[in-house]
Amino acid sequence: MTNTPNIIKESNHYITRNIAASLGLSIYVIIDTLFISIAAGPLGLTVLNLVLPLFSAFNATGLLLGVGGAAYYSLNKLTHPERVEHLFSQLIIFVAGLGILVTILINLFATPLLHLLGANAATLPMGLTYVRIISLAAPFYMANYIVVNFVRNDGNPNLTMIATLTETTGVILVDWLFIFGLGLHMEGAALAVLFSPVCSLTVLSFHRRFKGRQLHWYWTWPRLKSVATAARLGVAAASNELANGVSIYVFNLVLLHLAGNYAVAAYGVISNIAIVTIAIANGVALGAQPLISREVGDHRFTAGKQILNHAFKITISLALLLTLILVLFKGPIIGIFNAEHQAQLVKYATVGLPIYFTSAVFTAIGSSRFAFVLSFLRGYLILIPMIIGLGAVLGITGVWAAVPITEFLVTMLALLLIRARLKEWGH
Repeated sequence: MTNTPNIIKESNHYITRNIAASLGLSIYVIIDTLFISIAAGPLGLTVLNLVLPLFSAFNATGLLLGVGGAAYYSLNKLTHPERVEHLFSQLIIFVAGLGILVTILINLFATPLLHLLGANAATLPMGLTYVRIISLAAPFYMANYIVVNFVRNDGNPNLTMIATLTETTGVILVDWLFIFGLGLHMEGAALAVLFSPVCSLTVLSFHRRFKGRQLHWYWTWPRLKSVATAARLGVAAASNELANGVSIYVFNLVLLHLAGNYAVAAYGVISNIAIVTIAIANGVALGAQPLISREVGDHRFTAGKQILNHAFKITISLALLLTLILVLFKGPIIGIFNAEHQAQLVKYATVGLPIYFTSAVFTAIGSSRFAFVLSFLRGYLILIPMIIGLGAVLGITGVWAAVPITEFLVTMLALLLIRARLKEWGH
């Protein structure tokens, strides 16, 4: 039986490093949003938010194969190492080819893609430049998620934390240099996006010097069976990320219809701040995941239950604190992102921030769920009708309220499912 103090100590080791890593990325997103708001104003924020679903697509692909592949690797690396010996290499080579194809397609169809995302005459010129540059980052974003998850599950969470923090620091400096130092504005922000995963991958390459590593590189053709195996285990994580992109897309279209570009800019501020809360929940979940997989894989269900309960308590406490801060100081926070002092942006964001962020607690409570059905409910079957329906009845206030209502409903179901799983482990 696993010793409780030891398993909690190990959980804290993994969780704190993954929170730091996840927060590092979210801090970059917020600072990038701030820089864009200063350099390009509300229209720049609007373009950024219109393009966010593309980032979700890149990230979802990486999570699909990274989280799923790393989980399969953790479950088999000790008992059946022959099953996962070439898995990492196959997944990296697969996403390299896929990412290059995605880059080509985005550049060929940039204008219709932006129209589909909601761009209009005011935002299309800026959007074309931005999306063509960020498309080059597609293969690197996908590969980075795979490497991060495999390195973490190969017993080296310290390096993933260092990689993310180095990436954040470096990309913030590059962001400032390109946007303000070289005067490239939105083009500079897009180039910094390309630098971000490349920096992380460079640091993660030092895992080859890690004494306890079991990962090795092989030049091998990807096998569809290996890709499918990883994808099956990563579908919930990918669905969550893709659901974020779909919800942002629907939010954008409804807000454009109700109030135009400034409402989307306000949502851009709110949704990017929300990334901090999501990062905390993801950091705890990603930190706990390899340990839970290990304990359950060795049939130590009591230890798995202890890790899950511990992760739950950490997440809800941090989310409550962060939500309180964001709601109490909403005025100064919004003002930071409104360099042009646009009254419309302030109006929409001031109403939306406290309503939207009541969902943070519910997000935290459900952060440990891994079931596909919950992801599907949250991202599609409940949230999208809520956005459209409440927006039609209550206007923009209804759009903001759609998120906390959806999170509450999904959380209730998540708690029931988690409770049932804990009872199974208890037996």
